Amino acid sequence: MPQVLAVAMPVLVLDQLVKIYVKLSFALGERVVWWRGVFDLQFIENEGMAFGWMLPGIWGKLLLTGFRIGAVGLLWYYIRKLTAEGLSRGLRISLALVLAGAAGNILDSLYYGQLFTVSTFATPAVVALGDAGRVGYAAWLQGNVVDMFHIAVRFPDWFPVASWAGREVFPPIFNVADMAITFGVAGAILAQWRARPNRPAGESA
Repeated sequence: MPQVLAVAMPVLVLDQLVKIYVKLSFALGERVVWWRGVFDLQFIENEGMAFGWMLPGIWGKLLLTGFRIGAVGLLWYYIRKLTAEGLSRGLRISLALVLAGAAGNILDSLYYGQLFTVSTFATPAVVALGDAGRVGYAAWLQGNVVDMFHIAVRFPDWFPVASWAGREVFPPIFNVADMAITFGVAGAILAQWRARPNRPAGESA
């Protein structure tokens, strides 16, 4: 487990530092171009799951947050169990990335609503906690996930699929936690593929 924490904790801290910086520095929708036509930083808030999916109402939000917490708890148990059984280093690192990413997005939902004032399209949020004159924008467990990374690459106008021509290759805006989950899942699949048993030629799976 120390190796899992050694990977997960720096990713989790980086995720939260980037999100807090963006939340306190950017108005909603504000964008900073880092590499024109390729990559920029654009602040949005995600009220639900990946790609903006959400469950309606307060109870839907609480159910989603509860599901995330339960999923992280099960993943932690699963990692501990497999580590005791001799989990490979590659798979430990991959699952640690998934754990860090899931936990990072949980923290947004858990306490951002109480820590920050509401972000608007005109002004960034400020820290609300401990100041009676500043009110958080949501109750505990009902905060929004902060997203900021935007890949601006587009399909060329001559692209053979007409409906894709000129459109963004990857429209969703994401964060460090999302990247950790993506790389972790990809790494886990690769680790499992590399660990598959070698079968003699002609033997069926």
